Parts: sequence; structure tokens; C-alpha cells
Amino acid sequence: MGLKLKLHTLKEKYKGTKMAPAFNALHTFLYLPNETTHGGTHIKAADDLKRTMNTVILALVPCLLFGIFNAGYQHYAALDETLRLAPLANFLTMDNFIMGCWTVLPLVLVSYGVGLGIEFLFAIIKGHEVEEGYLVTGMLVPLIVPIDIPLWMLAVAVIFGVIIGKEVFGGTGMNILNPALTIRAFLFFAYPTWMSGDKVWVHGAVERQKEIMAGANIDAISGETILGSYAQNHNVVYDYWDMFWGFIPGSVGETSKLLILVGAFILIFTKIGSWRIIFSTLIGALTMGLIFNGIVDAGWIGESSKFYGLMNVPFWQHLIIGSILFGAVYMATDPVSASQTNKGKWIYGFLIGLISILIRVFNPAYPEGVFLAILLMNVFAPTIDHYVIQGNIKKRAKRLKVKTA
Repeated sequence: MGLKLKLHTLKEKYKGTKMAPAFNALHTFLYLPNETTHGGTHIKAADDLKRTMNTVILALVPCLLFGIFNAGYQHYAALDETLRLAPLANFLTMDNFIMGCWTVLPLVLVSYGVGLGIEFLFAIIKGHEVEEGYLVTGMLVPLIVPIDIPLWMLAVAVIFGVIIGKEVFGGTGMNILNPALTIRAFLFFAYPTWMSGDKVWVHGAVERQKEIMAGANIDAISGETILGSYAQNHNVVYDYWDMFWGFIPGSVGETSKLLILVGAFILIFTKIGSWRIIFSTLIGALTMGLIFNGIVDAGWIGESSKFYGLMNVPFWQHLIIGSILFGAVYMATDPVSASQTNKGKWIYGFLIGLISILIRVFNPAYPEGVFLAILLMNVFAPTIDHYVIQGNIKKRAKRLKVKTA
């Protein structure tokens, strides 16, 4: 009660000043706003932008917690391969959790600290309320970047993504590109060696590295991701259940397909995420995977080809390796940058899945194209909706003409 009174006092003190948006944001984040609409033109509903964003964060929290444990598990499993023989018994340990927190939480803190700082700065400069759009972006960013990305790189990328990807278009609800993917795209093109996609960093492996490097004092070792192994035609040491449960290397949020499906259920049940986009993205990915399997089965491409490894992956397995499922559930369904019409959503999602697998196969240097496919379709989403709407208008005009004839 005392905190509420203090916030209200500060709000009244800075009312009408440039600092008002900052105090209003803090006040309404902790408590319900004391201003409500009264006119009859407004739809009265219990949900608002803040509740919507919080629901998406709720759907992301299981992936974040699993990613924290997995970061520690992958670290210790790289030092002792026998831990992989019983992943269930060796996964939920305090050592894994502490190591995961040590590596993952700084990414979360930098993402939110820098991103919300930019949001507050623009709100003060432009004199509008602080928008809640970055609440989800701030959680997504740590889940889609490599765990070893330097924090200063992440901070620079967040500044670029928030300003160029959102603020220049007018803020939340006006952006044409997904801000989180804009941040990842900046990192990929500005610092490609850190975003290669074929290595997984393992923290603190001094002793192991000394053995391998004959005394070199290097504080990390690395190993291939599953996509990197397929791209190089190497044998994959993980079985399908490991891929599904998530006991594999990868970006923080992409590994556990089970928890991603739980998040998908939450988003679909709350009607925040479009089931049409999710299903059509997966259908597009499976279709492209089937086409590549057919090319391999027909003998049109041999094992000597650099594309053979990923072309030969069973079509359904594309859904449990890499980040296609994470992208379909949490990124492609962004209600601002995605298609708005029902038919457009099917087209939009299908092309994302199709293009994702195309990039994955034909770019072995970076065998993951989900974020590029989504950004590309973000650009074309308004065009898709335009032609869907125009097609409906023409059909109705034709029906009207037939009735009046």
C-alpha cells in the first residue's frame, strides 16, 4: 500500500512533464491504471496489451527454464560424455541450474535493460506512453541468440533492433518487421563468426581444453549442433527422443520441442497466436522436406554433394531439429508483422516453412533459415493481405452482378 501511494505521489508530481510517461509505465506495470474509457465507442474487455504480452511471456517461461538447465547440462556433458547415457537423471541438477543461470540470465538482463531503456527514452522524448511491446521481445531475444554472444554485441544489436526495427515506424503496432528477429539479423550480418550456427559453446572447460590443446589456457570448448553435423555429412549422436525432449545443443529456447508445443497450446487457447500460421508453417516445412527427400530417392543428387546431408534428413525430422518449431509458434505468429486475413495467414505461414527449409539446405555455412524466412514474409505480409482482400472484393462484385442481372 505504501509503494502504491509513493508511486501515485510521484505520478502526480511529474504529471504534465516529460518524465510522466516513465512514472506512468512503472505505476501501471505494478497496478491497474486509474483511468478507464467511458464512451460507448470503446469495446469493454478484460484483456489489454499488457495482459496479452504477459500471456506470451508465460508461454515462453518453460522454454527459458529448460534452456537454463540445458546450458548447464550441455556444459557438463561435454566434459563427461557418460552423463548423456542417462539425461533424465543428470538434467535437473543444481549444478546445471547454477551454470545455466550464470550464462543465460546476463543475456536476459542486458536484453531487458537496454531495450526498455530505449523504450523509456523515446517515450520521454516523443511525449507518449511507454509501450508494452518490448516485454515479449526482451524475452525472445535471449532465447534465439547463441549463449556465448558477448554482452556488448547483444546490447548494440538491441539498440539497433528497437530503434530501426520499431521506433522509426512509430512504435508498437506500427512496425513491419519482427523486432526480435531484426536484432538477430543485425547480429548475423554484423558479427557472422559469432552466429555461424554450427558450434555450441561450453563454459569453463579449462582442464579439458588443456588436455586437448596441450596446455593452451582457453576457457571454452565447442562442439557441433545437429544441423551443423547434418550439413557436414557427419554422424549425429543424438536420437529422436533426445531431439524432442531437448537434451541437445542449440540456442537457449529452441531445444525442447515438448515445451514449445506447450507454449503453442497456451497461445492458441488464449487466441493470442494464430493456429493457422503455426500449422501452415509446419505444413510448408514438411512439404519442402518431402520434395528434398524425393530428389535424394530419385538419385538426382549424390552423397558427394555438399547439400546431400540436409536433403537426406527425413522430412518430419526437420520439425525436431533447429528452430523451425520455435519460429512457427513464437515468431511467425507476431500479430503486428504477420498477415491479418485468414487466407493470408495460410499463405504466409506456408511460405515461411517452405523458405526456411530451402535456406537450411542450400546454405550449409549457416544451416538455419527460419529467421530470414520470417523477416522476408513480414515484408510481403501486407501484399498477401492486399491480394486476398482484392480477390474477395472481386468475388462479391461478381456475385452481386449475377444477382442483379
